[in-house]
Amino acid sequence: MSDTDLREFYLRYIRALNAHEIHRIDEFINDETTLNGEPGTRDQVITVLHGIIDAVPDFHWEPREIAVDGDRLAARLTNTGTPAKEWLGVAPTGASFEIVEYAIYQVRDGRFVHMTALHDAETLKRQLGA
Repeated sequence: MSDTDLREFYLRYIRALNAHEIHRIDEFINDETTLNGEPGTRDQVITVLHGIIDAVPDFHWEPREIAVDGDRLAARLTNTGTPAKEWLGVAPTGASFEIVEYAIYQVRDGRFVHMTALHDAETLKRQLGA
């Protein structure tokens, strides 16, 4: 993929996430991948995404910066939402959150094969009143 194609691929992935079209994830993630440096599967990613969306129905990913280098992509995003159920060990209080996420991906044959994401869970919990 060219840099432009990889950027558009990533933005399509984000649009699918924000539309909660989890059934489309197979378009974006390889059957087997690495997740934060550990072996993983697309099904594991789907399970995590379902859990997020179940607990935070308005969860939103907003890309702020995207950098592409060959088959790798890095992004800085803003994540927002208001939990409706217990999430990350915190009961819902009606409080919303806004945190920064940093994500790094590698794409091979048109799908993510390496996925790493980092966000400040302590800031998120503090914003939720934990």
